[in-house]
Amino acid sequence: MSLASALYIVPTPIGNLGDMTQRAIEVLTAADLIAAEDTRHSRRLLDAYSISGHLWSLHEHNERARSAAIIERVQAGQIVALISDAGTPLISDPGYPLLRACRDAGVNVIPLPGPCAAITALSAAGLPTDRFSFEGFLPAKSGALNSRLDGLAKEPRTMVFYESPRRVLVTLTAMIEHFGAEREATLAKELTKRFESVVQSTLAGLIDWLEAEPERQQGEFVLVIGGYQVPEGEGLPAEAERWLALLIAELPLKKAAALVAEMYDVKKKLVYDLGLKLQGR
Repeated sequence: MSLASALYIVPTPIGNLGDMTQRAIEVLTAADLIAAEDTRHSRRLLDAYSISGHLWSLHEHNERARSAAIIERVQAGQIVALISDAGTPLISDPGYPLLRACRDAGVNVIPLPGPCAAITALSAAGLPTDRFSFEGFLPAKSGALNSRLDGLAKEPRTMVFYESPRRVLVTLTAMIEHFGAEREATLAKELTKRFESVVQSTLAGLIDWLEAEPERQQGEFVLVIGGYQVPEGEGLPAEAERWLALLIAELPLKKAAALVAEMYDVKKKLVYDLGLKLQGR
């Protein structure tokens, strides 16, 4: 297999080694350099596929310093692969400063499709998938956590979060405070691994499930939370009103109302009537 000189973004399994794609194996085998989040973790993965590539650590503390050297290697004709500890690089993992530097330098970047915990969980959540928001890990400090969740309380799209075992109950409890106990939610635990669980319930139901057996609180979690639904007779979310005010300054009211209604999954007449009020009609 002949590969072009480039930085390759290579997803790796999130648990089950059988999810490694043939193309990912071919790229890693051919790579002159493999930039990895944790070289010890990645060496075990590479050994499983008899890949003896040269590993460089690339994490949040050295990424900016090493980006220039990686770019020089690609510009010199080498093949460089970027991997994370699990899943698709850059999705709540290091890589953005490197990719931004590659873009600024005009370096060829080739992404490979593959495993991603967020998409895997979303596909099984039983919640709307036509529009969703990936939120990654929430802040650890309570003030920042509550501020972020307050800003998402009326987000109409399905939301996807990552969470650690030691914080999952704290996060779900905070979500109840801001989203309500009956908000639809799905918890995906240890995806693709031996003790995989996908639990569809409400926020309160997920807490009950986790507390029923303490060992359920172990592992890696993806939380998929249903978006805010405007109750019958209630007005639009403040964010939707702001969008409508901006759009009707540039577009005919009918078109602006249709766009906002689609964005927030509400009745077009509700938006149109508000637009009339904003225009003073």
